[in-house]
Amino acid sequence: MTSPNDRNNDGGVPVPTTPAGASSTAPAEYPPASPAGRGMFGNQGTGDVSGYGGLVRQRKPIEEAARPYGSYFDEVRDALEEAYPAFSDAIEKVVVDRGELTLHVRPERIAEVCQVMRDDLSLRFELCSSVSGVDYLGADERRLHVVYQLTSMTYRRQVRLEAAVSAEDPHLPSVTAVYPTADWQEREAYDMFGIVFDGHPNLTRILMPDDWEGHPQRKDYPLGGVPVEYKGAEIPPPDRRRSYQ
Repeated sequence: MTSPNDRNNDGGVPVPTTPAGASSTAPAEYPPASPAGRGMFGNQGTGDVSGYGGLVRQRKPIEEAARPYGSYFDEVRDALEEAYPAFSDAIEKVVVDRGELTLHVRPERIAEVCQVMRDDLSLRFELCSSVSGVDYLGADERRLHVVYQLTSMTYRRQVRLEAAVSAEDPHLPSVTAVYPTADWQEREAYDMFGIVFDGHPNLTRILMPDDWEGHPQRKDYPLGGVPVEYKGAEIPPPDRRRSYQ
């Protein structure tokens, strides 16, 4: 490492210098744990140059939207309430944020709601384009959320369904019988987050080996990794790199 001020007396050529606090024999250290939602580089003396040091993310509370929602959102909600008698029990809240309509659904009711969303003539959400997982560690007791992106090709509309389960009981019904496209998407959410979709025809890992332990996209999953080899050099995996503190 060189510095513009580190010049020799002959030609003004930068000379190598050792960074303060660095050691070529420094052992690999496990990076210190940080609270969920807090920036990784807030320690004194950090080598962070990313600009993110010390940031603490302020989470906006998810609040029930007030009517009228605007756009076609009121029409979709009213159509679902009319077509689905268990609406008040199944829908936890309706959220409108950033131009999107999200229906928060009780996990045990998700397959029923999808069936109505697909088949009712006033709704006709024929396509489930995505089933994805989210881990709200430290922000929600039911930290594992499943998000379903539905599209009505008939009416050119979109809506999000969201269901939340706990890490201790991460079960909810599979929607593959309603939307066959959810087959491999549910497998990925199971593989990465450990969310169990009851009734799935073949709920096995899709990205990680069958004997892999844990679920890599949970926020409390250790860094791990494999070394990257170059000619004459090797970059260790994250859990074996020296932490800059």
